[in-house]
Amino acid sequence: MWTVITAIVTLIIGIVIGFAGGVFYLRKQMEKMQSDPQALQKMAKQMGYNLNSKQMQMAQQMMNKKKHK
Repeated sequence: MWTVITAIVTLIIGIVIGFAGGVFYLRKQMEKMQSDPQALQKMAKQMGYNLNSKQMQMAQQMMNKKKHK
């Protein structure tokens, strides 16, 4: 019985730590993209969008506003 409880608790802890690590990694990647317009453009193309220079500036400004909150 203790084996089952330990397995369930370990699974829950692993999921929480994995989620927190994923969020941390994603935030770091987004911060890198703010200073690299080519990376932002590449991400947009992968999502099916083709951004012009004005849209790129707007996206960077939006990301900077979220960073400073």
